[in-house]
Amino acid sequence: MAVIAPELYDRLVVLRRTLHQYPELSGQETRTASAIGKFLHDLGIPHRMNIAGYGVVADIPGDSGVPCVVLRADMDALPIQEETGLEFLSVHRGVMHACGHDGHTTMLLGAAALLSQEPDLPAPVRLIFQPAEEKGTGAIAMIKEGALDGAGLIFGGPSGSALPPWDYCGERGAGQCIVG
Repeated sequence: MAVIAPELYDRLVVLRRTLHQYPELSGQETRTASAIGKFLHDLGIPHRMNIAGYGVVADIPGDSGVPCVVLRADMDALPIQEETGLEFLSVHRGVMHACGHDGHTTMLLGAAALLSQEPDLPAPVRLIFQPAEEKGTGAIAMIKEGALDGAGLIFGGPSGSALPPWDYCGERGAGQCIVG
């Protein structure tokens, strides 16, 4: 697997802080979607914008004889006033990334950068950047628009868990892990 270059790391830090500073509520993720699209474009990864509102779907080629592996991140923020004191504090009064979706989006874009460098992936990889997760409407809308067509596995979930780092808890159906 590719090693993250210092330049990519620095770019991801800036991106995450920018996403944190400019959070957007469910169904309003215009700036976030635009930043995702630009990042994917710069990497040369084909992607589709405005899926189920402001969702983004990108596909990284791999062995076409198997179903694709889907990696999912959520994009929206919460209607909460930020009082963290961070230098990249939310500029939108009463809106913040209190659930870590800025981090989820950034991690998925980091994975996109690394996976796109791999010449022979054992399966195609689809990246889903889901809007309106906090409203509970984004996932169903994306599925209805075909975001999971051809999927064999999907990974995505909350950041934070009672599990120790690198442990995985799962069975057929939903599961949870944390890799701290």
